[in-house]
Amino acid sequence: MSVDLSVVIPAYNEEQRLGPTLDAIRDHLEATCRGEWELIVVDDGSTDRTAEIAEETAAADHRVLLLSGDRNRGKGHALREGVLASYGRRVLVTDADLAAPIEELDHLDKALTDGHTAAIGSRARPGATIGAHQHRLREFLGRTGNYLIRSVAVPGIRDTQCGFKLFDGDRAREAFAASRLRGWGIDVEILQYFRRAGWPVAEVPVRWSHQEGSKVRPLDYVRVLAELTALKARTLRRADVLAALLFLVMAVALYAQRWIAPGSRYIPDALQDQNQWEWFFAVTADNVRHLHNPLFTDLQNFPDGVNLMANTVMLGLSVPLAPVTWLLGPAVALNVAMTGGLAATAFAWYRLIAKRLVRHRGAAAVGGALAAFAPPMISHANAHPNFIVLFMIPLIIDRALRLGEGTRVVRDGVVLGLFTTYQIFLGEEPLLLAVLGTLLFAAGYAVARPDVARTAWRPLLRGTGIALAVTLPLVAFPLYWQFFGPQSYRSVLHGDNAGNSPLAFVSFAERSLAGSERSVEGLAMNPTEHNAFYGWPLLLLAFAVVVRLWDRAVVKALAVTAAGAALLSLGREFRVPLTGAELPGPWALLADRPLFESVIESRVAMVCAPVLGMLLALALGRLRWARRRRAVAGVGAVGLALLPIVPVPLDAVDRIDVPPFIADGTWRRYLGEDETLVPIPVPDPANAEGLHWQTTADLGFRLPGGYFNGPWGPDRVGIYGPPPRATSTLLRDVSDSGRNPQITPAVRAAAREDLAFWKAGVLVLAPQWNDGQLRTAVEKLVGSRAKWVGGAWVWDLHKGS
Repeated sequence: MSVDLSVVIPAYNEEQRLGPTLDAIRDHLEATCRGEWELIVVDDGSTDRTAEIAEETAAADHRVLLLSGDRNRGKGHALREGVLASYGRRVLVTDADLAAPIEELDHLDKALTDGHTAAIGSRARPGATIGAHQHRLREFLGRTGNYLIRSVAVPGIRDTQCGFKLFDGDRAREAFAASRLRGWGIDVEILQYFRRAGWPVAEVPVRWSHQEGSKVRPLDYVRVLAELTALKARTLRRADVLAALLFLVMAVALYAQRWIAPGSRYIPDALQDQNQWEWFFAVTADNVRHLHNPLFTDLQNFPDGVNLMANTVMLGLSVPLAPVTWLLGPAVALNVAMTGGLAATAFAWYRLIAKRLVRHRGAAAVGGALAAFAPPMISHANAHPNFIVLFMIPLIIDRALRLGEGTRVVRDGVVLGLFTTYQIFLGEEPLLLAVLGTLLFAAGYAVARPDVARTAWRPLLRGTGIALAVTLPLVAFPLYWQFFGPQSYRSVLHGDNAGNSPLAFVSFAERSLAGSERSVEGLAMNPTEHNAFYGWPLLLLAFAVVVRLWDRAVVKALAVTAAGAALLSLGREFRVPLTGAELPGPWALLADRPLFESVIESRVAMVCAPVLGMLLALALGRLRWARRRRAVAGVGAVGLALLPIVPVPLDAVDRIDVPPFIADGTWRRYLGEDETLVPIPVPDPANAEGLHWQTTADLGFRLPGGYFNGPWGPDRVGIYGPPPRATSTLLRDVSDSGRNPQITPAVRAAAREDLAFWKAGVLVLAPQWNDGQLRTAVEKLVGSRAKWVGGAWVWDLHKGS
């Protein structure tokens, strides 16, 4: 059967409009179509006279065909049935309301004659005219939904949902046969199929007029997004799912001892950071619940308070996880964030490597695992979620690479700006290190491929400008608050030289299979800062990979990135191993620059983790084509290099019990309005158990002191914890030394001044080391004896103390 044009109309309860529509189409085709045509009406289970009207027309004209469904299955199903039943060299699909008049077919037909395989009637292209408008709210919601759809699924096409499209017949039947959606999302699914196949699609401006009784509702755009999301999920490769499960299992195994009982288990290598982070999640959830300012609180460091934006509260996670915090507590929320974030980071690196470097999913999985579970990351997994929840970094890097390609600069720039904004609310220091690593990579690649650099720099520069234009308005106020708001500070002191020793790179971290306390002795600041312990086997293998694959520009760029990051991480100056010689380090060029002045320079070595993962992925991908013996040897070498740094599960111990005085709410009888509860000694970064008391008490009381970053002195230099006061310093000395100082009248006067400054209502001393000496010191300071209440010594300052 030779048919030049097939017209397919999906119809559901269209008895009021179908008759005139069929007449208009038949009249137009009779007058303009030189060849044979057919008109296919697909009744999608209508409950009115739609099928009867179509059947009457079909009885009068053999070129009209009715396909009837027994029930309503959706527009997508109806379109698929109609297109697959067609024979036309070209296929037009149009809605029964003829919002785009049939006369507009001539414009679409010209686009196919010019070489396109599909032509979309568009209301959004210049030259389109719109007659009757929808209600303004409906039109706004429709435009917003359409923008989201085309941004997510079909970038570059402005009007995906207009129901007036002309296709090359054979290609349309192939695309619709492969389609799966039953609802409104089929329009996007078909356009995606054409794009993936490389078939050119034209978007043609048309006349369009809103028709009363339209079946499209604003919420249908939400349904389209849901359908496309479900379709995307079904198209995931099995290898991708297995990789995601592998990373999740690895993350759960790492935190297994915490997951046994998150609320009562503590990671000792976290030092006091677990208490701090649980407090961050708790205070954010409390601010969300009560609609308080999420950038500030006076729950600790009373009365001065804490600038939360100037601390790593990770609003990008602590806000979305607020419901988990409300229901299950901050300990569980923190565990979810760290476990899920670590697995998501590994999967994000895996996707980037599979997309940009190697097609072999196994090789990409090894690279992603090393990028996220390398020894430095495991070290930070003890205590610093902002340095392990890095799933946005690979997405930002990929978007920057897209900008260099110069295909969709505006769109990619906008997306890059949004990604960067979100990462700022996850962690600014990791973003700064990622930018530094990306610049090193770009410099290395530009030297290796100057031709690519000459082509890429303009769109990259333009897109970066667009990204900044998107990001800055969104983060302007939070950053202003961070750097100039209450309790802001200029930079954080980390010591004269916090760089890595060169020996750290070839040694094994404590939580690695081959590591121990002795292997890190003298090479790291503390258990949370093993930033360079990759081990000599992995470094030797990476060197061999670089030599073997040196002909590839990307390998040269990766080598420059790793070497540059390693050198910068050595600090201002470093000692040459096995000698007494000290050499200046390149970090001196950045150390005093804005932003970099607060960075712990040894952390720059963390940039090497994804670089090493990418090098191993490239090597494993290359082994696919090697002879069997060489491939086995290569895989064995990778296994031997990785085995010593396989992470072992993090230790966890039972938490220090919270005194019943706090846990059962007895404290409420001792505090008046705006008064604070003062733990003894006053909380600071060395002992932040008071923050755990607060979270146990649902943040019901305020504390002086605490564990946070804040200003000190007239220069507002950043320090850890509160500015020292006479009483807090004295009590900390007693706790540490076990020696009681002489309590003079001047010391008592200073104590009264400090207690008044803190608005102290009650002092609480829980059982601990040197608690006898602390009790004696406090009794001398306040002039009264403590009472044993609810498992703690308590001084009620309202009763003459």
